[in-house]
Amino acid sequence: MINLTRLNDSKIVINSEMIEFVEAIPDTIITLTTGQKIMVKESVEEVVDMVKEYKRSILHKPITQK
Repeated sequence: MINLTRLNDSKIVINSEMIEFVEAIPDTIITLTTGQKIMVKESVEEVVDMVKEYKRSILHKPITQK
């Protein structure tokens, strides 16, 4: 999940696994696999970096044994 900001300054959390593509026209628009489009303040590069960081945090979590 990544935290983003809509154009009206409201916060939104998006499941990064549901992102189909991100484009700038000129505002950043995220299209989800459902077809829903979300316009956010963050740049395309910022969204990509957030997704990378989120995935990195998931993949590098140590597995704890009980």
